[in-house]
Amino acid sequence: MKDAGFEAVYRDYFHDVFLYLRSISRDAGVAEELTQEVFFKALRSLEKFRGDCDVRVWLCQIAKHEYISYCRKMGRLDFADIESDPDREKPPAGSVRFEERLEDSADALDIHKILHTLDEPYKEVFSLRVFSELSFRQIAEVFGKTESWARVTYHRARLKIRERLESRQGGQIS
Repeated sequence: MKDAGFEAVYRDYFHDVFLYLRSISRDAGVAEELTQEVFFKALRSLEKFRGDCDVRVWLCQIAKHEYISYCRKMGRLDFADIESDPDREKPPAGSVRFEERLEDSADALDIHKILHTLDEPYKEVFSLRVFSELSFRQIAEVFGKTESWARVTYHRARLKIRERLESRQGGQIS
């Protein structure tokens, strides 16, 4: 991306990044300040962007790290803001949540390989939900659809990934 291209990225994604940061910080002032920092860091890191994910996802990952750094600097080590999401599913007792499998590098590689074979919008909705930790409401805003559409699309993507993982590994995944 050249400077003109980055200006377009700034115009196109500023609002999404701001909304994401406002949703996790619950403070418009903090969100605005951190959004500026996100784009400053993104500009400095352009050469590191490989293009293997959506620009929005990349920017939201930077935003999440900026918010965590901000919390640490401010002495707020309670990351319940990020972790508590009423949209998140509760796994059955004794089972491992599907998204937690991403922490295991072997499982993560399999999931990423499968994810890249999915059609849109499943691939992007799943990525926004799991990697960018956006709520269904935010995902719906991104696509200009309803929250129900975002939920259904995410769950269908998750089912597709689960089915392909099970066929590869022959095991049950919760």
